[in-house]
Amino acid sequence: QVHVVESGGGLVQAGGSLRLSCLVSGSIVSLYAMGWYRQAPGKQRDMVAIITSGGSTNYADSVKGRFTISRDNAKNTVYLQMNSLKPEDTAVYYCHSFGSNSWGQGTQVTVSS
Repeated sequence: QVHVVESGGGLVQAGGSLRLSCLVSGSIVSLYAMGWYRQAPGKQRDMVAIITSGGSTNYADSVKGRFTISRDNAKNTVYLQMNSLKPEDTAVYYCHSFGSNSWGQGTQVTVSS
């Protein structure tokens, strides 16, 4: 059984940074694509960033140049470095394992203006 656990969310002022972590057990993160998604209150869950098994990355237009997705194979962990945060980045952020179609419980990110 695959377990996905996010951490690293919190409250930050606009312009600040946070790094989210996604620890996966029961699967190897380097074998499948992994993604970060976010869902704001009353809105649908949207893709933020994806990293493929080959290491290619894809970002939502709204976060390009500010967010970076990366992977540490030794720790079986995927990261989302978020810089220059804006109030509109406020949401619950979820990690997704494409290989097992597994989701974590989410971590709250709140950006104050």
